[in-house]
Amino acid sequence: MSRNDELADRFDEFADRLEADGVAYKPTTYRRAADNIREYQTPIEELVADGKDAVQQIDGVGDAIASKAVEYIETGHIEELDELRESLPVEIEALTRVEGVGPKTVGALYDALGIRTLDELAEAAHNEEIRTVSGFGPKTEENIRANIDFARSADERERLGEVRPLADEVLTYLRADAAVERADVAGSIRRWRDTIGDIDVLVATTAPGSVIEFFTRWSAITDVLQEGDSKASVRAQGVQIDLRAVDPAEFGAALQYFTGSKAHNVALRNRAIARELKMNEYGIFDISGVDETAEGQRIGDRIAGGTEQSMYDALELPFIPPELREDRGEVEAAVDDALPTVVAVEDISGDLHTHTNASDGRVPLKTMVEAALGRGYEYYAVTDHATGAGMVGGVGLTDDELREQYDTVATLNSELDEIELLHGVESNITADGAVSNSDAVLEMMDIVVASPHAALRQGRDSATERLIRAVEHPAVDILGHPSGRQINARSGLELDMEAIATAAADAGTALEINSNPVRLDLNAEYVRTAIKADATIAINTDAHGPDALSYIRYGVHTGRRGWCTPSDVLNTFSVEALFEFLH
Repeated sequence: MSRNDELADRFDEFADRLEADGVAYKPTTYRRAADNIREYQTPIEELVADGKDAVQQIDGVGDAIASKAVEYIETGHIEELDELRESLPVEIEALTRVEGVGPKTVGALYDALGIRTLDELAEAAHNEEIRTVSGFGPKTEENIRANIDFARSADERERLGEVRPLADEVLTYLRADAAVERADVAGSIRRWRDTIGDIDVLVATTAPGSVIEFFTRWSAITDVLQEGDSKASVRAQGVQIDLRAVDPAEFGAALQYFTGSKAHNVALRNRAIARELKMNEYGIFDISGVDETAEGQRIGDRIAGGTEQSMYDALELPFIPPELREDRGEVEAAVDDALPTVVAVEDISGDLHTHTNASDGRVPLKTMVEAALGRGYEYYAVTDHATGAGMVGGVGLTDDELREQYDTVATLNSELDEIELLHGVESNITADGAVSNSDAVLEMMDIVVASPHAALRQGRDSATERLIRAVEHPAVDILGHPSGRQINARSGLELDMEAIATAAADAGTALEINSNPVRLDLNAEYVRTAIKADATIAINTDAHGPDALSYIRYGVHTGRRGWCTPSDVLNTFSVEALFEFLH
């Protein structure tokens, strides 16, 4: 976690505690500042070093918040936040992970029942004490009880997008060491799972002791948990990092083994055994001539191990991408030469779901277009929020405002030669599946993204029927972040994705992988279901600022986990094919 993320988390907590205390207006100010600090390109510690005025360059950061930012970076504390924690001594982050429990609920339950922790909340729900509090009832209590387990599990793992940047930093640091021949991450982070426990790193070296010493000197480390001859465990930015130094001749074997998954590795080992081979983290060994009584991890003749490719070659298999290694048919597909050529970031030709400061984005349209040009995109869509269900604080554009924006977009598009600019809207799907804009305005749009932002606790049948109605709307081109989930924060809608995907395929509506690492929605399982139904996938960032366009990698890797090929993805299409697809 960067210092920007760290500080933003403190201001989000500030907002929650103020809201729990019944303070009006200020929570919104702190949340806006948190969002902008989190996505600001310059490290906050560099701005603080230049003084408070430099911190105020960040949009939404005034004098008071800038002073607190300086205080935190210089001392590690914010005195006013410490006072709020003392006055309301609750685990507010953990409690608000429970679906339906917001800051105001936390404050009310503390005042009435003294609830401070998840365990105390669970006990109160079990004992039917919550329903006795004014403003609560049996239904609210049951919802809380049903979502406590999700909140507990969310506390155990970090979002991929919070951990992957740190993993990239540690790799950059290690690769600068002359003693490191190769370095890569392993484990679930290399398989691009949406949540991560810790970071596993492997290095190939003939000087393991030197590499371990170099690693433990990294300035980002806050604690050295364990340090040995070839292994070390440290903590940085609140995340555990485990480093293992291996012989270069065994690096590929170790990388394959420690990437996993366990089930995938079992399937490979069974294939090795059938060929009188021994497979482990040190390589693949021919043991056909080895005495049955012989013991040891490296017995036999090593026939593979230096590279991952050699490991799969020895098993007479093509290379299986890490994202597919979940024992979900990938080995059988490899045997049959039926592995998909999964989509890559380089295949993406444009972004079809983004926002500007006309709604809740942070910069003007021209700035976003310049960022899209910088990525080499052939086309780019602006899809600011429309008014409607789930939009609060005047965020969304009215139909009249969208008409005005249409002219702005058309004028800018006429000035562009290197990129095609599409004018669109992110319309809101109501609880019954209607779309929040008039048909006349929807017909004006080049592209329509329809997304659920409210009623996210519907039952499976109602939610499925609702989204089917939306994808069948003749003006809707993309169903945005279909479940509405936020990883580690809310579980989102439970859906019959097969039914939705079948309806979307029939209607010619794409299903979105929202690349924002808070969402990654569709998840990989839903992606695979959608592809089996011949539905088209759109991989978009939902960017609210230029930096967020880089989130595309998270969506692409989620697509790869769902066996998504370039031909499955709408925004790999040419401009001509894209317009042919759009309604």
